[in-house]
Amino acid sequence: MSHQDTYKRNEAYADFLAGWDEGFYAKYTDTLKPQRPGARVLDVGCGVGQVVGRLAQGGFEAHGVDVSEPNIDRARKVCPNCQIYDGTRLPFPGGEFDRVVVVDMLEHVADEAAFVAELARVTRPGGRLIVNTPHLKETALRRFRHALGQTDERHGHLRPGYTPSRLAALLGDGFTVESERTYSRFFSELVDTGINWGVALLGKPGSAKGQVVTGTDLGKHRAMFLAYSAIYPFVWAFARLDALIPWASGYMLIVSATRRED
Repeated sequence: MSHQDTYKRNEAYADFLAGWDEGFYAKYTDTLKPQRPGARVLDVGCGVGQVVGRLAQGGFEAHGVDVSEPNIDRARKVCPNCQIYDGTRLPFPGGEFDRVVVVDMLEHVADEAAFVAELARVTRPGGRLIVNTPHLKETALRRFRHALGQTDERHGHLRPGYTPSRLAALLGDGFTVESERTYSRFFSELVDTGINWGVALLGKPGSAKGQVVTGTDLGKHRAMFLAYSAIYPFVWAFARLDALIPWASGYMLIVSATRRED
């Protein structure tokens, strides 16, 4: 049975998965809405194409790079302008992009200063950089995640995250931070913890940008996925309880910065 046929037989779960992902990745596409048709955008660390595909659908000339060949093979199915790179020098000339987005990657990079210098090199003067990374905060929920095995080491994080001031200082040589915000407060983070725990029970390996659920998985675990689809409205409503704690900072940080004129 093909991947597509399996999805047709499991439409309820497919709707659940698409709805959850769409709401999550809309945070980046909304932030990166093009100011002109055909703006060139680069997704650095594009994973299997979750973000770069939506950028292409949103009217951008979207490109993606990743250090993983299996990831790039999957990403090319949603955006053909994706290519492997060596993790050091981006395979583009200077000033090539109007927008550069780095989603859930900075915490994986060993030489963060050299990485930021490369981001500055390929971003045109006046262009925008969007960085999404874990927000550094120590809480009981974070300790609970670690107790479940959802540690930084397991996710390949070389550092647990950044504060806004720490990230602004890192970007300071090439970029001026224009805005910052956190999201995913306690209730959303608890939902994310539960989803990661549930998917881990399937024995699926994680990635820097989430899990990849195949048609084989959907067929093998059909009952579980249908159960997830049934509870999705409640999960969605529970995550929206974040609105009850507007004073609390979130567990994720998004920073928008402008490339300085040389």
